[in-house]
Amino acid sequence: MAKQQTKRAPAAEERDDSFREKMVAINRVTKVVKGGRILGFAALTVVGDGDGAVGMGKGKSREVPVAVQKAMDEARRKMAKVSLKNGTLHHAVVGKHGAATVLMQPAPSGTGIIAGGPMRAVFEVMGVTDIICKCLGSSNPYNVVRATLNGLFAVRTPAEIAAKRGKTVEELIG
Repeated sequence: MAKQQTKRAPAAEERDDSFREKMVAINRVTKVVKGGRILGFAALTVVGDGDGAVGMGKGKSREVPVAVQKAMDEARRKMAKVSLKNGTLHHAVVGKHGAATVLMQPAPSGTGIIAGGPMRAVFEVMGVTDIICKCLGSSNPYNVVRATLNGLFAVRTPAEIAAKRGKTVEELIG
């Protein structure tokens, strides 16, 4: 009899390594129960392909590596595409989530990523090379990442704006 092969999920070593992954934050959380405290960990990660796609994931577990792995898997599932222009944004944009407000401006080539911790991680994984950012209000990493993604998903290309107005790109620019 021939052996029947079963399909299995690829191990970490076999996975496609085309994604860039960054861990943004790890929180130690406790749950108080009748017998005492139960210790756990919550991880926040961002994953991108280096060409404009980015996703955020959260994972919780009793051990750090398992929480990080869950967060990475969720981030891969929730990836979305953002249109970039030569490693920067098409226009300045403001992103908001809760008390966090993020200002993002395109920058000339060679400027680099001028942004704080959680925002920097998002831009590095998605392939942005030149950008100027400022985070206002909350410094909570969860809210800052969400505000950054909200702002990035609000970016529109000149072609999208021209199509919406019923004009050509040349008519918009000229």
